[in-house]
Amino acid sequence: MKAIVQTGPQEIAIAEREPPTIGAHEVLVAVDTAGICGSDAHAYQYDGGYEWIQLPRIMGHEYSGEVVAVGDDVVGVHEGDAVIEEPIHDCGDCFQCKNGQSNVCQNFSITGMHRDGAYAEYVAVDPAYLHAVPNGVGLDHAAITEPTSIATRAVFEQSNTTPGDTVLIQGPGPIGVLVAAVADSLGASVVVSGLDQDTTYRLPLLESMDITTVRAPNLDEITASVTDGLGFDVVFDTTGHHSGINSALQVVRKGGQVVVVGIPNESSELTFTDTVRGEVELNTSYGSTWRNFEQALRLMERGEIAVDTLLDRSFTVSAPEEAFEAFLAAETCKPVFEFGT
Repeated sequence: MKAIVQTGPQEIAIAEREPPTIGAHEVLVAVDTAGICGSDAHAYQYDGGYEWIQLPRIMGHEYSGEVVAVGDDVVGVHEGDAVIEEPIHDCGDCFQCKNGQSNVCQNFSITGMHRDGAYAEYVAVDPAYLHAVPNGVGLDHAAITEPTSIATRAVFEQSNTTPGDTVLIQGPGPIGVLVAAVADSLGASVVVSGLDQDTTYRLPLLESMDITTVRAPNLDEITASVTDGLGFDVVFDTTGHHSGINSALQVVRKGGQVVVVGIPNESSELTFTDTVRGEVELNTSYGSTWRNFEQALRLMERGEIAVDTLLDRSFTVSAPEEAFEAFLAAETCKPVFEFGT
């Protein structure tokens, strides 16, 4: 089978590998579509915090596919089933798992990082981590279920967002765009801020989804116009930059909420005087759970996420470096590789 294999920092090879051999408790999935996200880009660069990935490694964790073989001891999954995988596997035994917090499992492992992933024609999967794709959702659309589940958790479970709220999302990367789409589906008044580099592709992408955008230097101006100077009800920081939290705290209203979704790249100094006096709630959101995956699939089934607008199908399996470099340059938002065509 053809596979995209990382061999070093910003080094990728297209290799021929034998398809995985499944065990009695596994299934074999023929990959249809697989996407690139921010963590894939960090892994591609072999950034700090990703050096533990043992190379060479077949990359990829966001994908959809069809079950083509089922282990002898597997029940409830059948050949021909359309599926997606929860790529972060919890241990089931640590305190967090037993406490209903499997998204912050102490002993998690990630498809495409701890084990070979989905940038290949086939992948072996423990069926406990599979979700059935609804009939109304195409396999190409289902490929972005995992990042959409991160957005559903951030909006539905970790934030106070309600219909009619003014909501700011800082950062128009894949997660920021999907958080905006989910908040918009809820009936919030959504604004997304970005940098100059985002004005070529990512901010226009959001505008095509009828979501208001602004360059970060103009945040004060749009805060005044959209919120009558009160500040946003909820601010999501998806930038992954250490300056994002301070920026969010400056434009949230008194009694409002900031939810940090992006993992800051460096430590930052925070001044909490105004935050405490304004009784601003500061929360975080990490990963997702089984329920969030199901929420994501239902939103797509209802047509609440403009998936065709989000997917960038202009990249090929034979030249994956182009997709990674374009992603890092903010020239695309959600590039996908199509293995099923």
